[in-house]
Amino acid sequence: MVFANLTNSLRRFVASERLLAAAILWFALVPAAQAAETLEIVGKSGVQVFSVEVMRTPDERAKGLMYRRELPEGRGMLFDFSPEQNVSMWMKNTYISLDMIFIRADGRILRIAENTTPESEAIIPAGGPVRGVLEVIAGTAKKYGIAPGDKVAHPLFDKR
Repeated sequence: MVFANLTNSLRRFVASERLLAAAILWFALVPAAQAAETLEIVGKSGVQVFSVEVMRTPDERAKGLMYRRELPEGRGMLFDFSPEQNVSMWMKNTYISLDMIFIRADGRILRIAENTTPESEAIIPAGGPVRGVLEVIAGTAKKYGIAPGDKVAHPLFDKR
């Protein structure tokens, strides 16, 4: 009888340890949802407001929008490349076409790469030093008249 109770206790312990290990693995592999932040672009056509996820770490920047099947209008992903530097992007494992908006440290848009090709490994250069890159659904820049020289308002950029 004692042996049976001990065996049952051991089975429950092992089961609970497996459950705990599975939970730890889940939280380690599945990233927490990024808190959305507000970003505004001020241009000749007015102010456009976006809700953005900010990618700050090298791992976050490396993954970006890879493997996502959609990006709703008005949403985006902002890559923080602090300090300002000349960067390049690509579309590997990215299934949706994007507009990439390259932004200087002072918040001015340097360049826009419109309608990028999904899953392409072609290099998309910033064309100069930038502090951030905003990715939005393809066609957004044209739709809202967003252009180089427009001002981006977000805590990532200087308020000069």
